[in-house]
Amino acid sequence: MTKDVALVLSSGGARGLAHIGAIEELEAQGYRITSIAGCSMGALIGGVYAAGKLEEFREWMKTIDRKKMLGLTDFSLSLNHIVKGTRIIEAIMEFVPDMPIEKLPIPYCCVATDWKAGHEVVISSGSLFEAIRASISLPSFYEPVRRDGMILIDGGVVNPIPLNRVQRHDGDLLVGVDVSGHDYEAQWERVHKHIERLKHDKSLKGKLLDRLIPDNIDFNYYTLLSRTSSLMIRQNSLLMAQLMHPDILVDIQMNHYGSFDYDKSEKLIAVGRQMTQQAIEEYNAEE
Repeated sequence: MTKDVALVLSSGGARGLAHIGAIEELEAQGYRITSIAGCSMGALIGGVYAAGKLEEFREWMKTIDRKKMLGLTDFSLSLNHIVKGTRIIEAIMEFVPDMPIEKLPIPYCCVATDWKAGHEVVISSGSLFEAIRASISLPSFYEPVRRDGMILIDGGVVNPIPLNRVQRHDGDLLVGVDVSGHDYEAQWERVHKHIERLKHDKSLKGKLLDRLIPDNIDFNYYTLLSRTSSLMIRQNSLLMAQLMHPDILVDIQMNHYGSFDYDKSEKLIAVGRQMTQQAIEEYNAEE
């Protein structure tokens, strides 16, 4: 049985930290990652791994809390974004030096979206961190990246798990790690119960909240747009998996973690490792 792997990591914000656990479990079980492709957070984790700095990145993530994340957020008054996204990249570059993608030890690519032309852009050359920065450019949140006449935004818009873009060698297993899944009903129930507890608290604080919190606070412009985007990304991920038939698909349902839970890195990494172990066991049982 081959142990060489062409690895693909999906988009997913902070949930993408589970990719670290997936990589660690693959290596622990003797798999050798021969090439890697990623989108958004998957592009970042994949790029850091390809540069040989995944352990340093994991240790750095352990230091991240809400206060530090706020300090790394360079807010900007603009019509098309609220965060520049330069500060976080510069912080990572302090221990992961930028380099041409062509000089990475293993083949790497990531995907972004050309907002002007409306199509996918596969980046496999040039500055590693410019490529990552383009791939993570969440629309309306991060400032888009201008490159070669294009306006580049998050690759998750068009190809959240680029199984069709990774470079494969003869005999490589195609392995995908997808963190786009949600149990939406469970999330809705959990949020609704939390709000109901707040509103029925008999303390003075609870009485004030009962008066201030509208009945439909959990259904608003933000939650509507956020879930709509998540649903579209998920459907694109599922369609790509059906098209490419990866040998191993680690499908991680993130019911208790959100896109900005960067302060929970170790828990997310543990989830990634556990789910990858389970996926490998299922694959081995079928062989």
